[in-house]
Amino acid sequence: MSAPVIAVALISAASLAYEILLMRLFSIVLWHHFAYMIISLALLGYGASGAAVLLAQRSVERHFAALFSGCAAAFGIGSVGCFALAQRLPFNPLELLWDPWQPVHLLSIYLLLLLPFLCAGACVCMALTHWRGMQSRLYSVDILGAGAGSLAVIVLLFRLEPQQLLRLIGVLGVLGAAAAWLECGGGRRGRAAMALPLAGALLLVPAAWITPVMSPYKELSQALRLPQARVVEQRSSPLGLVSVLESPRIPLRHAPGLSLTASTEPPPQLGVFTDGEGLNALTRFDGRRESLAHLDQLSSALPYHLLQRPRVLVLGAGAGSDVLQAHFHGAARIDAVELNPQVVDLVRHRHAGFAGDLYSSIARVHVAEARGFVAASRERYDLIQVALLDSFSASSAGLHALSENYLYTVEALQDDLRHLAPGGLLAITRWVTLPPRDAPKLFAAAVVALERSGVSDPASRLALIRSWKTTTLLVRQGAFDAGHIAAIKAFCAQRSFDLAYYPGMRAEEANRYNVVEPPDLFDAAAALLGPDRDAFLERYKFHVAPATDDRPHFFHFFKWRSLPELLSIEGGAGLPLLEWGYPVLVLTLVQAALLSVLLIGLPIAWASRRAARAAASRARVLVYFLAIGFGFMFIEIAFIQKFVLFLSHPLYAVAVVLFAFLVFAGIGSRFSPRLRLRVRTVALAIALAAAGCVAVLPWLFQHAMGLPDVLRIAICAGLIAPLAFFMGMPFPIGLARVEQAGAWLIPWAWGINGCASVTAAVLATLLAIHVGFTAVVVLALLLYAVAAASTP
Repeated sequence: MSAPVIAVALISAASLAYEILLMRLFSIVLWHHFAYMIISLALLGYGASGAAVLLAQRSVERHFAALFSGCAAAFGIGSVGCFALAQRLPFNPLELLWDPWQPVHLLSIYLLLLLPFLCAGACVCMALTHWRGMQSRLYSVDILGAGAGSLAVIVLLFRLEPQQLLRLIGVLGVLGAAAAWLECGGGRRGRAAMALPLAGALLLVPAAWITPVMSPYKELSQALRLPQARVVEQRSSPLGLVSVLESPRIPLRHAPGLSLTASTEPPPQLGVFTDGEGLNALTRFDGRRESLAHLDQLSSALPYHLLQRPRVLVLGAGAGSDVLQAHFHGAARIDAVELNPQVVDLVRHRHAGFAGDLYSSIARVHVAEARGFVAASRERYDLIQVALLDSFSASSAGLHALSENYLYTVEALQDDLRHLAPGGLLAITRWVTLPPRDAPKLFAAAVVALERSGVSDPASRLALIRSWKTTTLLVRQGAFDAGHIAAIKAFCAQRSFDLAYYPGMRAEEANRYNVVEPPDLFDAAAALLGPDRDAFLERYKFHVAPATDDRPHFFHFFKWRSLPELLSIEGGAGLPLLEWGYPVLVLTLVQAALLSVLLIGLPIAWASRRAARAAASRARVLVYFLAIGFGFMFIEIAFIQKFVLFLSHPLYAVAVVLFAFLVFAGIGSRFSPRLRLRVRTVALAIALAAAGCVAVLPWLFQHAMGLPDVLRIAICAGLIAPLAFFMGMPFPIGLARVEQAGAWLIPWAWGINGCASVTAAVLATLLAIHVGFTAVVVLALLLYAVAAASTP
């Protein structure tokens, strides 16, 4: 009879893979921020597992093999079954405020998805409790297994559909049950063979039961309501589910902000959606430039009327509308950058004939993250065009409020300006939102970027126009002269676009065509260029202070003091103005905190029957494991976001950073009994390693961005290794101390750490929005100091 080392590794790998997969599945079914809320709270199953094991400790001692195998099998079955049931509940997050049944459906989803994590957490917790003196080894394989699962699920999502991977995770849980039975010497070892038919049953679960079904309120679902509209192709990857829509009866016509005076319409188009949102048009091109005349009637065409045969860089090329626009205006050279290789493949190969070989003969396409491509490039361009990357519905509803975006930060604009030729233009197009949010925030970032670049008169280098649906901001490498201003005025007059700002503009020139009272955009631009900028940012009803690399949440516009005013508008008319992402994040934190108190307090109520001398031990255990749980997650999440820039790809950042943290933390855990370091020494080592990483990252961003991917990944892993190595030690050291004080406290310590980790993941995002990721790291180091002072 031996400890279930293999089983713990399998369950940990499967549970973390399941967590990442659920984010992917619910991002398809709902929207990213609601997926974040649901799964964050479901993960409290780990905290609940500590309470459950503590309350059933005697049974665990007597029937360990059976209970471990049963929980592992239940995780395997529940991971498939609970998702199948959860997505059949009629939950619609958009009706939460007025439909009394929606909170009930949401609670039901919480409970269903909590069950698999409860079972997986119980497996690890039972192993740590039952096998005395082996905490460091078991915790090590737990973390190593989780690291392997995090990397494997991302790799497999490139090859498998999410529903196929869901089956495999279920099978992995069942295999973990069999491994536990064999490792722990369960009676009648032949019973382990029962896992085979169970695994076969999971593999044969009908696809219709577990295929994600999109919300009827998503853009793709709405488009499919058109007569004869159909999805002609779908491709899945960790970057999203890409769907191509054809509508032969009612032609698709997508040209955001097309002038109301335009006399030409777009050619036939296919709609390209990612996770059912972000409509991008794949336009038919037959080689005749005149067929693209409608592209000159968009606000994004303005820079081409100020330049002659420019060298163009398109960031966020998508299905190629901005590339066609550059081609129509006679660009001398076009470089197009697109993050999703599946979108590029659709345009370059599958629909090459429809698109007129757009990505083969017209533009040079680079599959890369836009910010990273610019940082690594040595080219200079006459025009850098930042495409309209998101959907209007998602933007206007604030559904991106939790998303970091490094394209619109002050540092990103500085980098873009450095890659412009003399007289070159940076052009950024955004949706019109009323009251204005995107445009003032972007304008503020441009002003600060110019100031930091040493420009004494930013006002002379900025221009902003507005169509009925979009705004386009121009930032020039050099001042606009009278000829440029005349061209801007003529461009807007011919298309009935409104001037929002140009050097020397008068207030009465705004608001002539698409009238919005008062002229908020012009007023905002004037205030942001004036001496009262800080006062304007403070009194404006939305948060429009410029985003930075340390606080990259461009789409966070929510202000608490505006909430009562929005809610008081008659008939609920103010609700569409709410940025839903941020309130949902706060609601998630509140729910997680309340549930964590319950899950931690329940075992304490039971444990209070124990000897009075345990009270002091309980207090120190509570503080210690809360501190290391919060500290670990704060550092991990902050470093994932920091390395998004360095690795130039969000997927690489998640995969590499998560894998490196978990693997090296697992190694550190394994070595902790041999090194026998005090927690104070470990906390000091963590502080030094974290400070070194934070200090060296700015240098890396400036000097190492051009290195090959393999070298940058190796540098990332090398920086994280010493930090993660020491971060893996406090938990097993604490468990060993707890075992000396009273082994019955081990499940409680596990539950505290699980609740803290889940709550910390939400709180870290909230703190980063307000104080930045560097401050989150500093707070984490303070928490490790608290842990050192309260070692059990």
